[in-house]
Amino acid sequence: MKESVLNVQKAIYELDMDGITDAVQKCLDEGVESWEIINDGMREGMKVVGERFEAGTYYLADLVLSGAIMKMGVALLDSGVEEDASGGKGTVILATAKGDIHDIGKNIVATLVSAAGFHVRDLGVDVHEDRIIEAVKETGASAIGLSVLLTTMVGSIKDLVDGLTEAGLRDKVKIAIGGACCSQNLADEMGVDAFGEDAVKAAKIFEKF
Repeated sequence: MKESVLNVQKAIYELDMDGITDAVQKCLDEGVESWEIINDGMREGMKVVGERFEAGTYYLADLVLSGAIMKMGVALLDSGVEEDASGGKGTVILATAKGDIHDIGKNIVATLVSAAGFHVRDLGVDVHEDRIIEAVKETGASAIGLSVLLTTMVGSIKDLVDGLTEAGLRDKVKIAIGGACCSQNLADEMGVDAFGEDAVKAAKIFEKF
């Protein structure tokens, strides 16, 4: 692998916000393809970040920062490249449940899932289940990630499951939930397919899906 691509990896996993621009530009100057910069550089760098988070040497703030650095690097590449290079594994729809406006965890999941090779359709916060179902129909997505941090919004999970069932889509779509009020017991109770304890585990769940 070219040293310039390895430097992109390094800028990501060493959280070098100042170095990512130069590293990506060096690759472009050498004629490295944009997809290679994303796949072999940024994606591999994010894997190391995930490993360090799981090992307890990196923290939530480090995940947020690594996502911001990756986005800085992608911004230097050709328009549309992120979707083309990172969407080969299919589409994942992400949303924060209706009534809930928290988005930090969801945003980190979006970055890691995108880096893992999926196209992410992020619907934002306070999203009604009808909008999620419509997005499934539009994109043909086979997976949904629902963020639920508030106990009072737990009913939104069942509303989504019921809505997908009524639309005839439940058996075509896997659902993962995550957030402060979520647990494996809740996932089982609500009839969803998985519970992600944190952003790194969430990304692995979509890989298994």
